[in-house]
Amino acid sequence: MSWIFVMILAATLAGFVQGVTGFGSGIVLMVFLPQLLPIDQSAGVSTLTMSIAIIMVAWKYHKALKWQKLVGPFLIYIVMAIFSLHLSKYLAAGYLKILLGLLLIILAVYYTVMNLKSISVKSISFYVMAVFALISGFFNGMFGIGGPLMALYFLIISNSKENYLASIQTFFLIDTIVMTSLRFSTGILTVDNLKFVLVGFIGAILGTILANRLVSHLNIRIMEFFIYVFIGISGCYYLITAL
Repeated sequence: MSWIFVMILAATLAGFVQGVTGFGSGIVLMVFLPQLLPIDQSAGVSTLTMSIAIIMVAWKYHKALKWQKLVGPFLIYIVMAIFSLHLSKYLAAGYLKILLGLLLIILAVYYTVMNLKSISVKSISFYVMAVFALISGFFNGMFGIGGPLMALYFLIISNSKENYLASIQTFFLIDTIVMTSLRFSTGILTVDNLKFVLVGFIGAILGTILANRLVSHLNIRIMEFFIYVFIGISGCYYLITAL
């Protein structure tokens, strides 16, 4: 029964990180889940476990959502994610994880320095957005951890922390529906995996409640700093797990 404790602890931490930064739950859960399940099933369980937390945050901030900003990035992202999901059966992506890790660390350092110097970046080109969406979709299909670059994109284009959280959580909610359906239809996930998800819901709810209380006291500058730091941590995680 030790897996129950592991799932609740992991999901609580994941829910808290997701609630504060808008992403990162997959990174936290993928530290723990591969000890219980194969990698492909771990990615699916991770995504589905956090659906309850994503719904909670998306609903809390839904009035700040601007749908038109989601359509383009999501279409690019989900096409690559579906392609990557099928490719994951054949491709060893260790070197790609190293490259992603280095990219995230460089971006985290760059934007953290910009944040500390109070230099704001308020726009991002279509081509950069497309690259972010393609990279994020690829690693989501592979490992269920495609959040950091999309979080950075929505952070840059959002005019408030509420708009940012509404955008990123709605984006991931639609992603969860599509990718979970595909994982069940291809046999990656089975009904037996749902026991991990249901137990994880408990932790995800607890973590999200704690995060919501913290976020209400944060201004956007402090929240941006948290996000940049966690993007850097994400990069380090990818590098370490790829070596």
